[in-house]
Amino acid sequence: MTHNETILVLDFGGHHNQLIARRIREIGVYSAIKPYTTPVEEIRAAGYKGIILAGESNSTCDDTLRYTRELLELGVPVLGICYGAQLITSLCGGTVSDPECENGETIAKFDVSSLLFKELEQAQQCRMNHSVSTSSLPEGFKTTAHTANSNCAAIEDEKRKIYAVHFHPEVLNTTTGTKILRNFLFSICGCKLSWEMSSFVETSINKIKNQIGNKRVLCALSGGVDSAVAAVMVARAVGSQLTCIFVDHGLLRKGEADMVEKTFTQNFDIEFVRVNAQKRFLDKLKGVTDPETKRKIIGEEFIRVFEAEATNLGQIDYLVQGTIYPDVIESGGDNAAVIKSHHNVGGLPDRMNLKLCEPLRDLFKDEVRRAGIELGLPEHMVWRQPFPGPGLAVRCIGEITPERLAILREADAIFCDEIDKAGLNRELNQYFAVITDMRSVGVTKDVRTYDYTIALRAVTTADFMTANWARIPLNVLAAASNRIASEVKGVNRIVYDITSKPPATIEWE
Repeated sequence: MTHNETILVLDFGGHHNQLIARRIREIGVYSAIKPYTTPVEEIRAAGYKGIILAGESNSTCDDTLRYTRELLELGVPVLGICYGAQLITSLCGGTVSDPECENGETIAKFDVSSLLFKELEQAQQCRMNHSVSTSSLPEGFKTTAHTANSNCAAIEDEKRKIYAVHFHPEVLNTTTGTKILRNFLFSICGCKLSWEMSSFVETSINKIKNQIGNKRVLCALSGGVDSAVAAVMVARAVGSQLTCIFVDHGLLRKGEADMVEKTFTQNFDIEFVRVNAQKRFLDKLKGVTDPETKRKIIGEEFIRVFEAEATNLGQIDYLVQGTIYPDVIESGGDNAAVIKSHHNVGGLPDRMNLKLCEPLRDLFKDEVRRAGIELGLPEHMVWRQPFPGPGLAVRCIGEITPERLAILREADAIFCDEIDKAGLNRELNQYFAVITDMRSVGVTKDVRTYDYTIALRAVTTADFMTANWARIPLNVLAAASNRIASEVKGVNRIVYDITSKPPATIEWE
């Protein structure tokens, strides 16, 4: 999708880059992430309003120095963050060295006459995470911020509109980071407030009409918020040309298949078809333990089921999916590094008979929810717990069997019930149970057991690109643990995952 005003986030490696793009969109300007290998001719032709060079302190892209220098000659405002600041220093003829390592919150003092720092208090808390910083300025640059350990926490060449900061303005630990980004967008790049969900929905509906024309289309409906929003958006565009296919693949949560069917048949005037493919999927997954293989098998089978249904329904040309931006990034889209292949991106087969329609491909999760509200979806559906397309397959560590899935469903239902009863369901962004492939010795009714360990997972997050493990009250965890251990046969140990993203992902596989 093209936008009149776009800020390019050029990714040199690092887990904060998606967060930078998200912060820019929150401000009201569209942003896109591209890998540092994107040809400079493509960047020039796109007409970006500004470019952000982003990376971590361990980014190593020295082979791109000549290429990146061309970016600084496009006449487009540039902001370097962390590694991007080091890169700008080197490209422009300055030097970097190894001062005392700065990690964590640090007080920085700003030159508030700089456009980047205008209307800020002179001293502000910033989040640092670097071991290398500017030690001598490139020609034409001046220092605009310093800390106790660094004389060049920020530098700029105002004439060429090149700016660099060694701290992270995108994180909440940097007190006025949003203001700094706003200054870059509006005072330096000359952007306008142009990214609004209402206009996105309207533009997307028109785009879908033009893409599909008078052709018939299937929607891969999982019942989750992403596919639900995509389905309603496409229905608004092409009406009766759409048929929603809900695949009951045997990997859903307790009672979920019936709930999805009831919700859609009672709330929307959309043709709904439920396909029972449980045996087909479980047969294909039998004996498979590798998570990437699981995802690819499920992605392949989804497509084959839809193609079969398309044949039964007559001529179908398009397949709608609820693919969102994090799916694309994590699956290695646009040449990014693969974190895990989402079944609807990296898990898709090379040969497909249906053309794809993915109206949410540009959106982060919270933007999808806003689009859902804009489209008039019921609140309970918009705020439903996120559920991965591969379903419980990626929450069942090791081999997937009907017995292990049954254990997982019961444990997950109990955990969710205790969260709901505690009134935490809107405070936590995602929570679920995982059945591990680990068994341990326990005692039940004075008898030795050797049963499975269930892991409970709950996170809080603004964008699902980074996440913190949730500090659930101990009495709620105790209630869930006691119930699972006593009510679910085959479980004798429950653990709680206290790992944030990164280094972990939200799902276990």
